Amino acid sequence: MSSRILVVNDDGVYGPGLRPLISAMRKVGSVLAVVPDQERSADSHSLTLHKPIRVQKTGKDLYILNGRPADCVRLGLLELMGMKADLVVSGINRGYNLGEDVIYSGTVAAAREAALLGLPAIAFSQDPDSGVYGPAASFASRLARVVLKKGLPPGICLNVNSPLPSRGKLAPVELARLGRRIYSKEITRRSDPRGGHYYWLAGRAVSGVRQKGTDIAAVASGRIAITPLHIDSTDFEMLEALKSWEIAPS
Repeated sequence: MSSRILVVNDDGVYGPGLRPLISAMRKVGSVLAVVPDQERSADSHSLTLHKPIRVQKTGKDLYILNGRPADCVRLGLLELMGMKADLVVSGINRGYNLGEDVIYSGTVAAAREAALLGLPAIAFSQDPDSGVYGPAASFASRLARVVLKKGLPPGICLNVNSPLPSRGKLAPVELARLGRRIYSKEITRRSDPRGGHYYWLAGRAVSGVRQKGTDIAAVASGRIAITPLHIDSTDFEMLEALKSWEIAPS
């Protein structure tokens, strides 16, 4: 029986990495894609709770909705597929999701939502300066086959970042931990014609610490970084340390 794969993203229906990923997954199994009707980058794990979600079917296996990436996963799995899916893949995101990016990323949040629902999931992202998605899509199909065969432990999803392709060839792979991103703390304030103020949060480009063994160092060296992520964010060392604190009232 053919594997059933749900494809989602956060770049929206016109995201350049969507159709290459759909095409790659069709080589692995039957595909249903559910994506936002517009760009939803940095939406993280938000859900649409205070307005109705409207869905439009366009083509045989593509649905568009006015919601967030996590909405796409929930509606795709629970309503459109009736939880009859074997794998969820998210992407291919236009731009890396490295280090602390995974906190903000809608691409990664979609994979995390699938893990919450008990399904294996992979988030795929690639170099923002590359307009070529073939190599990343080819690797996505390869990894999807492996995950379908091996499975993933409960509560785990994979975060995959592909570097700038070299002459269209697949890059080597490195298993890596999350690195350390450095975000701009700049907020730009501007004035509208009526004297009101508005703000842009985006400042200078994000950079990262190239520490050995991290996803940031891996892609900087031309390698595909694969990082397993767990939905349990508990810091167990700090949990033990807190036991020695005098927190409870005497």
